[in-house]
Amino acid sequence: MTQPRIHPETGQVLRRDARLQTVSVGSMSREVEVPGWYPEDDSDSIHSGAELQALDQAHLELRTAYAARVKAVRKKLGLTQEEAGRIIGGGRRAFQKYESGTTPPSEAAVGLIEILDRHPEELETLRNLRSLAPREGVGGRLTPTGKRQTPAKGVRSAAA
Repeated sequence: MTQPRIHPETGQVLRRDARLQTVSVGSMSREVEVPGWYPEDDSDSIHSGAELQALDQAHLELRTAYAARVKAVRKKLGLTQEEAGRIIGGGRRAFQKYESGTTPPSEAAVGLIEILDRHPEELETLRNLRSLAPREGVGGRLTPTGKRQTPAKGVRSAAA
């Protein structure tokens, strides 16, 4: 049996163990058994880089899998990457990054992607809501009556 250690910051006794840790990306998650030095409670544990490789591998696999899921949902909805970025959020190039796995979607975008996957009929509702909001780069703001107010040429808006 391995001798216990003392945590260098907390002073707690640590014992060699393996515990399940959850890795999440988007709406996907996986439990991974991670060896290390653990206290009796759920406070800070200590791990070597080699011990964390399973977590890193699971995170990479989930990122790749969720990127494929985002693409599948977008195609199911019949949207281009640019349309999806405008309707779901994140900007014009967001879905290019989400689908390549280089950038994970925000929690808000994940929520909308998952709702639209389960309720694709709500795409029109979201489209209508987005068409009411002023788009970046399109002049003016909406007045309380819903009309677009554009600044006069050569005059900067106070918000700019």
